[in-house]
Amino acid sequence: MRTPRAPRAALLALVVPFALAAPASSAAAFDFADVAARAEALAARPYQVRGKVPDWMLESAGTITYDRWRDIRFRPDHALWRDRGLPFEVQFFHPGLYYDRSVQIHVIEDGAEEPVPFDADRFDYGRNDFADRIPRGVGYAGFRLHYPLKTPAYRDEVIVFLGASYFRALGRDNVYGLSARGVAVDTVEPSGEEFPSFTDFWLETPAPGARHAVLLALLDGPSVTGAYRFEVHPGVETRVAVRAKLFARRRVKKLGLAPLTSMFFFGENTTRGFDDFRPEVHDSDGLLLHLASGEWLWRPLENPPRIDVASFGAHDPRGFGLIQRDRDFRSYEDIETRMELRPSAWVEPLAPFGPGRVELVAIPTETELVDNVVAFFVPDAPLEPGRPIDLAYAVSFYSEHPARPPGGRAVATRRDGGTEKGNERFVIDFDGEALRALPADRPPTAVVTTGGGPASAEILDQHVVKHPATGGWRLSFQLRPKTPPPIELRAYLQTEGHVLTETWSYALVQ
Repeated sequence: MRTPRAPRAALLALVVPFALAAPASSAAAFDFADVAARAEALAARPYQVRGKVPDWMLESAGTITYDRWRDIRFRPDHALWRDRGLPFEVQFFHPGLYYDRSVQIHVIEDGAEEPVPFDADRFDYGRNDFADRIPRGVGYAGFRLHYPLKTPAYRDEVIVFLGASYFRALGRDNVYGLSARGVAVDTVEPSGEEFPSFTDFWLETPAPGARHAVLLALLDGPSVTGAYRFEVHPGVETRVAVRAKLFARRRVKKLGLAPLTSMFFFGENTTRGFDDFRPEVHDSDGLLLHLASGEWLWRPLENPPRIDVASFGAHDPRGFGLIQRDRDFRSYEDIETRMELRPSAWVEPLAPFGPGRVELVAIPTETELVDNVVAFFVPDAPLEPGRPIDLAYAVSFYSEHPARPPGGRAVATRRDGGTEKGNERFVIDFDGEALRALPADRPPTAVVTTGGGPASAEILDQHVVKHPATGGWRLSFQLRPKTPPPIELRAYLQTEGHVLTETWSYALVQ
């Protein structure tokens, strides 16, 4: 059995449950405004870590190993709302092992909040003998929401909240892959990254026949607090509408909004070798960006030799996402992980993000067991104490979407050393309905540019040919660098001045 991806040490910081003052008024239903008031009150106080799980329950103590933790099973018949026959139900994760902070769970029933305390009877401890040592009120590590995605007779997992501010969701035909986060703080900054955590959740009891679920969350961390509202719409494409209000305890220079986190170990564009029977190993293979100008940009992912940060100026972007574009099983040949079924995630602002940039961070890795790719929007203005920001966006988890982008797309990127020493050769396959309709004797024109212009590199041996297997078009060219890397590249196909494809973007870093 393949072990789950081990979270980075910093990702494990979960802040424990606690009750703040100023509960909801009995005259009004508990809602987002109440959580925002608690987040604002928290921001005015010094940060304090609460509710640590007892040390003996953590992996470091050796009592609860990975295998023993796996032997703790939630009892499905004890799921929240199971006895009421509602379309949604909730199952909980046991604290311990990696999860050294618990979260407080509440339900909202008829507008009033009620706690859902930890209950060891919800779990089957298997061969473990420590159930009677679990402290009462320790809290849960997280939870998962179930809904009948594939058939009315079975409630499938739809979304999981587990660890820091992470959540993962599934479209109908997906298996788990990449994650989203509530917020990113100082990612790859010299000062070190912070990982604020969701500490409290409020689950609205769904109505009979409901087709979406609503939950609220309180975020806390050394520099940032926040209130969140998630509206989960399961389906072929599961859409999570997010409303958030963020407060600063102290000035945050680099705030990552709507962050997505994924894994890229190696792919068709990887030139260094790995001892692995699989042709490719990744949860996502590219960043897709839709700019306010209407341009679509595709950036293939890399496992770089050193930390690589790519920044894309994006005033009020229309959307961005980490995409698993290659859906062919033969590209992975992995019958356990089924990477061709991993979801893509697309962020769509529902209110303008304002001036800023989309940042793509790639971290070197020698294993597939860590997430090493992060993408988020960074506003130009820092988050300041006393100046909260409001956000509204949706994150969609899905397999395919014909309108992202609506035109031709780069479906494969390959490279080698070319035909002369010092050169780099790139081979990019483009596909799409309009491209397939072009006859072989009327090839489109390729526009290939380098970030520094002719002074940085020379483009040689450029060709565009009809792809006999797909009906699309293959662009190939060689690059002769004149300056040290990194060298930024862009390419797209057009015909008679009409752009046919997204813009392929690449950084030659070695």
